[in-house]
Amino acid sequence: MSTSQSTIDYILDQTHAAGVSAQKMFGEYTLYCNGKVIGVVCDDTLFIKVTPQGKIHVGDHYQEAPPYEGAKPSIVIDGTLIEDQDWLNKLVAITEKNVPMPKKKAAKKPKKQS
Repeated sequence: MSTSQSTIDYILDQTHAAGVSAQKMFGEYTLYCNGKVIGVVCDDTLFIKVTPQGKIHVGDHYQEAPPYEGAKPSIVIDGTLIEDQDWLNKLVAITEKNVPMPKKKAAKKPKKQS
């Protein structure tokens, strides 16, 4: 099952103040903030990368699960928490501040012609 367009539109609307964008990949979405991957949306569920500071912010609502088979566990954000725009934008800001920038890919070497 893939994520519906209405789900990703709602999540992007709720996180617009934090500057979140999404890129569709294989029917699911990767979420970015300031060039950093901060989470994914899979099967209509929001998953945010785990950081110690994010765990503190989530508090009693903390639940962890992998977004898909073989993935590292992420923080599962349920629908009631997504509705709290201020809380969600703060979590996004905390996560963006505490995840590293993606590593730059090495340039491909030109192929030798024989």
